[in-house]
Amino acid sequence: MPTLASATVGARLWLLIEHNGAWPSRLEESSELPGEISELVRRALERGIRPQLIRRPGKRTRPRERGIRVLLAYAAGEHPWLAGGVIAGPDDLDLDALAAGVVPESCILEDEPVFLVCTHAKRNVCCARIGLPLARSLADSLPDRVWETSHVGGDRYAANLVCLPHGIFYGSMSQAAALAAANAYRSGEVILDRYRGRAGIPEPLQAVEHFARAHTGECSVGAVAVESSRSDGDVTVAIVRCGDVRLQVVIEPSAFTAPCGTACAETITTYRLVSLDRLTPVRYATPALA
Repeated sequence: MPTLASATVGARLWLLIEHNGAWPSRLEESSELPGEISELVRRALERGIRPQLIRRPGKRTRPRERGIRVLLAYAAGEHPWLAGGVIAGPDDLDLDALAAGVVPESCILEDEPVFLVCTHAKRNVCCARIGLPLARSLADSLPDRVWETSHVGGDRYAANLVCLPHGIFYGSMSQAAALAAANAYRSGEVILDRYRGRAGIPEPLQAVEHFARAHTGECSVGAVAVESSRSDGDVTVAIVRCGDVRLQVVIEPSAFTAPCGTACAETITTYRLVSLDRLTPVRYATPALA
């Protein structure tokens, strides 16, 4: 099953809330959650911030900390950041600051990324069945940087891995593939195998990035950027900077039928490369001196 261009579009700002209790099927229906956590979820949704419940892989019974542990990720722009803290309650966390790209006073910047593995059984049993052992295995290699998380989108791609702060999505992950992807991200790179895309970017532009990377071999996280794009019906034409190279990439939607039929998805929309052309750099001639 193709994974390209399937990262969650509406997720450029993230609020991760540690909660070791039961997770509801949908966070939007958070009446099952403790009052303070429910209030954090509500405030995040009001501001266009994506809330996620998180817990450490392994044992469900851990000593409860005083306060609520949170992690915030700002995945927009060229300089994403990650910050964390333990807050007394919802009023101790300035989510308007996050929405403006500013670290709230109650949090401090973190210098290591975090990795989320979806294990949300109430949303899709496959996420727990495949995600739980993957989260535990990854946590053995990267202690304190791995969290189980609630639904991230794309259950058909279980097990799903999200790398923050950039919002890099991977799907259909094995334990070996997850460790390779996590280590690559820690080095500032992506691996195209099982790469779903970067969250917060429209799916056609995620596909454009994928094809540009595949053509050039560029793997640096920040080295690929869509400079401009336009749509002509279903066709998307984009100018992409890929390292020192500029490309014109043309794509169109393509249907893919899942082999397991309607149990996972009837027909999945993916993208097909129509053309990819390297643009000739502009050379400015210097007039000869008289």
